[in-house]
Amino acid sequence: MGDKIYHNPETTKKYHHKMLTSLLGSKEDAKTSLLYSYKHGFSGFAARMTKSQAEDIAKFPEVVSVIPNGIHKLHTTRSWDFIGVHHSSAEIVFDESNSGGGTIIGVIDTGIWPESASFNDEAMGNIPSRWKGVCQVGENFNSTSCNKKIIGARWFLKGINDHTKKLILGNNGTSEYLSARDAIGHGTHTASTAAGYFVENANYKGLASGLARGGAPLAHLAIYKVCWDVPVGHCSDADILKAFDMAIHDGVDVLTVSLGIDIPVFSYVDHRDTIAIGSFHATSKGITVVCSGGNSGPISQTVTNTAPWLITVAATTIDRTFPTAITLGNNLTLWGESVDNGKHNLGFVGLTYSERIARDQSDDLA
Repeated sequence: MGDKIYHNPETTKKYHHKMLTSLLGSKEDAKTSLLYSYKHGFSGFAARMTKSQAEDIAKFPEVVSVIPNGIHKLHTTRSWDFIGVHHSSAEIVFDESNSGGGTIIGVIDTGIWPESASFNDEAMGNIPSRWKGVCQVGENFNSTSCNKKIIGARWFLKGINDHTKKLILGNNGTSEYLSARDAIGHGTHTASTAAGYFVENANYKGLASGLARGGAPLAHLAIYKVCWDVPVGHCSDADILKAFDMAIHDGVDVLTVSLGIDIPVFSYVDHRDTIAIGSFHATSKGITVVCSGGNSGPISQTVTNTAPWLITVAATTIDRTFPTAITLGNNLTLWGESVDNGKHNLGFVGLTYSERIARDQSDDLA
């Protein structure tokens, strides 16, 4: 994906159509083939074509590269305390940054659950006048799902549908929503980590209770849903690039991207990596792009998103445990970890391997 030749986005799109028409032989075939035209932050397009057609268009003098539509995968309230940025002890940092007030953070992920208390907008300032985004409505997501915290939302699925050859049907056929609503939870998690407002007594079934907040609790959020439950957490290159393109157009200040390619990574800058490409153009427009380093390791070549223009973050350890005691019939007590609130009173029960537990049993009994 290269720099734009034309300033006008529609002229850029016509240029893409002309190039495809030259390749495919007719305007109708070009129109049918085109999935996306990247026309705001950079020039490029996603289109259906055969291997031989891809080889032919790669020879066009104006084409920088041709990349197959690949798949990225997701990376998985205490992040800020863990790195030592406590609300009580870092008041100077929060004061000088106004807790992110006036900043627009774009989140490229699985969408958002707007009803979460983390996205309450009562303390938010006005939406910046420079904002050019929209609140795209869809399944279980209407214009009131946006507010002064979630100021914009878009969703992209042409690439994932074309890659999987399986139409995402929303709640009519899967657990997904044909909208920016989050069916997986990952995007809601990452958005709240970045810019969630203060939520007292946040907990999971009574465990790990405390204050949940994002690093910039007064920042605005712009949501770009590119990852879908087909299977869980898969994100198409074509959709990811379109999200970068629109985020540049909309006017975000920061982008957070918790996705990555499969490992091992063979080059710290892979020319086929759409996150590296999209973030390069975003960075050139003054947008800071922050990416996750991945969930793999500890073997070599497992850290992803390492292009030099990115801020790549990761943790090798965590400081939170959920200790649980198990007392055996001989009164020997063993300590381990379990997400269990200890409210069961089942007496003595037999031990079994987790693999033998039926998957359809409820969380409370597992």
